[in-house]
Amino acid sequence: MRELRDRIAGEVGKVTVGQEEPLELLLAGAAVGGHVLLEGVPGVAKTLLANAFARTFALDFRRVQFTPDMLPSDLTGTMTLQRGELEFRPGPVFTNVLLADEVNRTPPKTQAALLEAMQERQVTIEGAPRSLPAPFLVVATQNPIEYEGTYPLPEAQLDRFLFKVDVGYPSQEQELELLRLPHRGVAPAGLDRVEPVADAAALDEARRSVDAVAVSDEVAAYLSAIVRQTRDLPSVELGASPRAAVHLLAATRAAAVLAGRDFATPDDVARMAPSVLRHRLILRPEAELEGYGADEAVQAALAAVPVPR
Repeated sequence: MRELRDRIAGEVGKVTVGQEEPLELLLAGAAVGGHVLLEGVPGVAKTLLANAFARTFALDFRRVQFTPDMLPSDLTGTMTLQRGELEFRPGPVFTNVLLADEVNRTPPKTQAALLEAMQERQVTIEGAPRSLPAPFLVVATQNPIEYEGTYPLPEAQLDRFLFKVDVGYPSQEQELELLRLPHRGVAPAGLDRVEPVADAAALDEARRSVDAVAVSDEVAAYLSAIVRQTRDLPSVELGASPRAAVHLLAATRAAAVLAGRDFATPDDVARMAPSVLRHRLILRPEAELEGYGADEAVQAALAAVPVPR
């Protein structure tokens, strides 16, 4: 998996700079079958990163720009009349990698259709379930600043995302390096040169490696204690769910494989905890008024739980 990461990073590096952590989390999500939410202000290459990452896999890829007038059938597909008979016309969700761009700009009905696809790996058309291709990965993007005309994702849907990745501004050196990349006008010139370096078989192999990682009772107890601690923090109204613990366990195993180990450590848990937990916590209004964020709550939970030795 480390070799796979290096190959993917080499291709994605043709169009982006300084996105090592988001890229690693995208790979970890793909390896364990989890979906990823990229959040950041406009212009920090969220869509470009997701697009380039998807291109590195020899898998079917679709991009959907979510808008307020989008209907569930625009995503899932619809029944059409062909030669006097009803036939199903698949929507863009019937793919391996779906880039859901600005996912919080579509109404709840369409969000619900995406939720079924993410959780059940199927969609329901005219009362009949239709299975999606395997593997199926949703990479969604959203803007945390501009909320006018948006539909915030419900907690049930946020809980289906394995990771919420904060994509921030590059450093000064990274921004200078970005300016040195080839461009055609305002468009990145290298996107068409991003080549597939992996396929479904590579993902299956990565998943087997992740599933084989040993997790000791001490590390499992440490992980569980962190998740449970989020429910007892005075700043948190609703803590992380049991699903969050399952997701954190999968992410911890992926972190171990990326580090070249076949066993998990407490450091793997602490490393993945912010990305797995930050979008699952609902803070109390008074904490939000004081500028207290979900990341601070996760760090408080980590600080409150003794690290096993």
